[in-house]
Amino acid sequence: MAQVIKKRQGRPPTMENPRGRILDEAAALFARDGYESASLGSLADAVGVTKAAIYHYYPNKKEIYEAIIVQTLEGLLSHVTRRLDENMTPSEALSSFMSAHAEYFEANYHGFVTMLVGFGGMENSAFIVDAQKIRRNYEGKLRNIIEHGVADGHFRQVDPSVTTRAVLSMLNWMVRWFKPGGERSAVSFAEEYCDLILGGLRLQT
Repeated sequence: MAQVIKKRQGRPPTMENPRGRILDEAAALFARDGYESASLGSLADAVGVTKAAIYHYYPNKKEIYEAIIVQTLEGLLSHVTRRLDENMTPSEALSSFMSAHAEYFEANYHGFVTMLVGFGGMENSAFIVDAQKIRRNYEGKLRNIIEHGVADGHFRQVDPSVTTRAVLSMLNWMVRWFKPGGERSAVSFAEEYCDLILGGLRLQT
């Protein structure tokens, strides 16, 4: 990830993984209160440090916000990539992709809420480049699954780009209504979505 070099302020917090702690607490704050309503003072209280300690790592709220987006995208890409295997059939790969996406979403719910609400509003050029590169890589993995399925006759002839956008829209829309801790996991919904999608993708015999 590209690093934005800024003059540090304040005394560094004496805690383990301070950057990660700040981003995690900020994501929870932004997801709960919204970006505009959240303050660095509230963030400092949540982390248990002074505002000066926050400024030591991040010069302003916007940079914290954008760092959360990049961190969430990086984690999502890494998590889903580990679940994919080149020996999987296209149907198995699609199922694994969707389940892994939902699993990471539920485990990193606040980061996801922040990312999906804030991606279009990024301003820092270094963070934008990182986020766009990761997102293209992520979408490319799903598109490759669809393309391979169509190419080998496992799936019927569909536009891989359109299908990719449809799958990601279904998965990402969960952020609007899903809440962790309910009777059903996000993975169970993703599995149901996958069954619906595969029913429309498979060649009829």
